[in-house]
Amino acid sequence: MTAPSHLIGLIGANVAGSLSPLLHEREAAAHGLRYAYRTLDLDALGLAPDDAGQLARDAARLGYTGLNVTHPCKQSVIAGLDGLSDDARELGAVNTVVIDTHDRGPRRGGSGAAARLTGRNTDHTGFRAALLEGLPGAALGTVLLVGAGGAGSAVARALLDAGAGTLLVADAEPARAEQLAARLAGHRAGNPAAADGAGRVAAVVLDEVPTRLAGADGVVNATPIGMVGHPGTPFDASALTPRHWVADVVYRPLETQLVKAALAAGCRVLDGGWMAVAQAADSFELFTGRRADRARMRAHFLELAARAGTEVS
Repeated sequence: MTAPSHLIGLIGANVAGSLSPLLHEREAAAHGLRYAYRTLDLDALGLAPDDAGQLARDAARLGYTGLNVTHPCKQSVIAGLDGLSDDARELGAVNTVVIDTHDRGPRRGGSGAAARLTGRNTDHTGFRAALLEGLPGAALGTVLLVGAGGAGSAVARALLDAGAGTLLVADAEPARAEQLAARLAGHRAGNPAAADGAGRVAAVVLDEVPTRLAGADGVVNATPIGMVGHPGTPFDASALTPRHWVADVVYRPLETQLVKAALAAGCRVLDGGWMAVAQAADSFELFTGRRADRARMRAHFLELAARAGTEVS
């Protein structure tokens, strides 16, 4: 029998330089799979973030078998989906869409729709795996999270699952930070494994982040600040000290200005490549049913990043 073929897309803005296509295709080749990965760039297509849901449905009609979703579409894409996994529903964000042409359940597009689109979230499992592997033993008493969008929601959940005692969330839009804090406030109550007193979540003002660092163990950037086209740091990094650890979800480039500042300050650092690989491996497994070799994918990622001129920390 002919092996099934996979056509995967990446929906997002300014994704032409993404390393995801080659990262996925190389892992698929190691499994002997027929697998093509294409970018569906909003900028190139002349679309807005609110068009992401319809773009996902159009991709399914064109034969795509799975989709990854990145900034700024992780929340807006939900409007075009038929269902959500429990984690995606709780987080209100989707980074992986599984397209099933055999599922006979209800479709958002009606009974004549060709496929069922289910939103999943591998960002939170990816960040948790990245944190445990890339920063083993990192103190999690108090952690600052900058960014409360789709990536921030996933990182917040991952930090709580990893045992963060207090999570302070800041965002350029204060209401978004408050909404995320409120949504996750009950996480500890629903997590019997959480230690006594663990899992407190609160919103803080973005300008307070440098001051709040004095009582924090680590900080995570879950905003686009630092990526290609969005230079700078999400907060004043001069407040970092060697006792802090710093994580960034941005991987284009790996050495963002925040990562460079953290290294200069003597901090332990988790670059965005760790999460990029871990969430990609989780998505690959959802798309193919095959277990990804994460060490091999990390090695491929670093090779691709070096070839693309992306600095590696």
